[in-house]
Amino acid sequence: LKQSNMKKNMGNADRIVRILLAVVFAALYFTGTVTGTLGLVLVVAAGIFGLTSIVSFCPLYPILGISTCPVKK
Repeated sequence: LKQSNMKKNMGNADRIVRILLAVVFAALYFTGTVTGTLGLVLVVAAGIFGLTSIVSFCPLYPILGISTCPVKK
């Protein structure tokens, strides 16, 4: 995959939190604890959190001027 203008903007703590949330959201949905529209929203959020954690890039961060990635010197 070509990586165009996607500089890492997520630190390890941010990635870990997102992965944990993705696991919890997916578990709530797949165990039937949360169903319906809210369940689908949680599954989509879990997918987004998981994907952004894997690539260490959140597309909203540049728009909001945020970066949790440590500054390299």
